[in-house]
Amino acid sequence: MPQLLRPEEAAEELNLGRTAVFGLMATGELESFKIGKRRLVPAEAIAEFIARRRERSAHAEAAR
Repeated sequence: MPQLLRPEEAAEELNLGRTAVFGLMATGELESFKIGKRRLVPAEAIAEFIARRRERSAHAEAAR
């Protein structure tokens, strides 16, 4: 069963603030969904987000 994290837990995993995580969720950069009034982040979405950021960073470095 996939692990689901509250935004505060996702923020801790990413070493970001709660507001930053809500911003990433709002733009769709960090996958999340609602169950009732709760917004949850699948644990694998954090790994995917990090991988996309690493790839973007590598492309930016290569372009220099």
